[in-house]
Amino acid sequence: MKNVRLFARNFVVVLLLLGTAAAWAADQAQQTSPQVAEVKADGTKAQAENASETKGPPLPVHTIEGYGGGAITPTAYLVNPGSKDEVFGKPSISATGLYIGHGKNLETSTLTETLFGRLELGYGASRFGIGDVKDDIENATGVDVKRNDVWLHNFNLRGLIIEENAGKNSWVPAVTVGLEYKRNEGITDLNDRLGGAFTDIGFKSADGVDATLTASKTFPKLAFGRPVIVSAGVRNSNAAWLGYLGFGDERYFTFEGNVIWMPLDWLAVGYEYRQKTNPYSEISGLVENEDDLHAASLIFIPNKRLSIALVYGALGNVLNAQENKSTAVQVKWEF
Repeated sequence: MKNVRLFARNFVVVLLLLGTAAAWAADQAQQTSPQVAEVKADGTKAQAENASETKGPPLPVHTIEGYGGGAITPTAYLVNPGSKDEVFGKPSISATGLYIGHGKNLETSTLTETLFGRLELGYGASRFGIGDVKDDIENATGVDVKRNDVWLHNFNLRGLIIEENAGKNSWVPAVTVGLEYKRNEGITDLNDRLGGAFTDIGFKSADGVDATLTASKTFPKLAFGRPVIVSAGVRNSNAAWLGYLGFGDERYFTFEGNVIWMPLDWLAVGYEYRQKTNPYSEISGLVENEDDLHAASLIFIPNKRLSIALVYGALGNVLNAQENKSTAVQVKWEF
């Protein structure tokens, strides 16, 4: 509960600060409202002049693991899908920088491609800088681990198995299943330099697979006549801190979800929650128990291809310290 209270208090402060950015962006974005078709005088709809006019806003954004969703959780909607008649949609790319705290940081570069309008392929290359953990290890053990970071390669496959409103039933959500293969470069080296310390607390492998099941539903006029997207899902994983600390022997089911509201055509506001488990036991002062993750986002949409997301996160324990004032920026482009 302490983590939740800190998140709520600091989220209010961030919204006040970022609200000024929304006002600045308004003049630049007011002419970019997505319009699929124009209604003629006789009540029929005129066709859009070209394909770009039918394109909706560039949502979802990319998670830090390289698939479609928010910052830390997926949605069932795929990234930049083409029509069902097209084999290849158009690719999307993004760059994300996350300042965690105490010198720890995360940078992810992502590429996604959606096939047949139903199958999303994604790759995210992510560098995790361990910050002052390196010094804390040396102070506690006398060992210089000789490195400041680890890399995590995320190979993602997500398939839309149920379309939203399937069978002309307005209550049916979109449902997506996903598999995410993760490969860690660096954690084995750290473990070896520490004489197997991570093995002693549960480390088993440098790679692992997450499986996800996610449902999303859009309510077009739920809040002040504007759309709200609600997503919820389950994850099965053996990853320690998303895989940046490697993978344990036990697998766990966890809950995750998000809510996204679009108060304006050029602005989305999101909240995310991701449950965590403790695949490893603790090393006091160096590897503390994991906490659930919370994140809030403002997503600016200057046009139908570009999104800029500002994220504030309460991440709880990240290795050696509580990190409840983390901030991130993502720039994503859809071709």
